[in-house]
Amino acid sequence: MRNIPAFAASVLLAASALYSTRASAAGQIDCEMKFNLTGWAAIYKHAEGHGTITCNNGRSFKVNIVAVGGGLTAGKYKVEGGTGKFSDVYDTGELFGSYAQGEANAGVVKSGIAQVLTKGNVSLALAGTGNGVNLGVSFGKFTISRAH
Repeated sequence: MRNIPAFAASVLLAASALYSTRASAAGQIDCEMKFNLTGWAAIYKHAEGHGTITCNNGRSFKVNIVAVGGGLTAGKYKVEGGTGKFSDVYDTGELFGSYAQGEANAGVVKSGIAQVLTKGNVSLALAGTGNGVNLGVSFGKFTISRAH
C-alpha cells in the first residue's frame, strides 16, 4: 500500500502530459485544482469536499465537490491536498458540472486516488493521498460546482 502515493503521482504526470497540448494556443485556458475530499462507501459511495480552481488567465474559483456512485466498494477515507489538472478549455464555465467517474482503490491507513474523469470534451486528472480504509471498484459521477 506504500506505493499508492507514487502511483498517484505517476498517473497525474502521465495525464498532465497527455492533456498539456500548448496552453498558450489561441483562446485556450489551462486550469488546475487543489482539493480536500472525505467519503465513505458501503456498496453506495458518497464523498464531499471543497477546493480551488486556478487558471492561467488569472481567474480562480472556490468550488464544492460531490462524488456519488456504486459498485463493489467499502470503506471510509479522507484526501487532503489533492490535485487536479484539467484539459485546456476555451471557457472556464466548461470546468463545472458532472464528470463520469470509474475508480479502483485500495488503502489501509494511507489511502490514495489516481483517476482521469471526463465530461464531454473536458478531462480532469486527479491525484491525492490521505488516510482511511477503503477497498473496491466503483462507478458514478464527480460533480464540481461553484461555492457560494
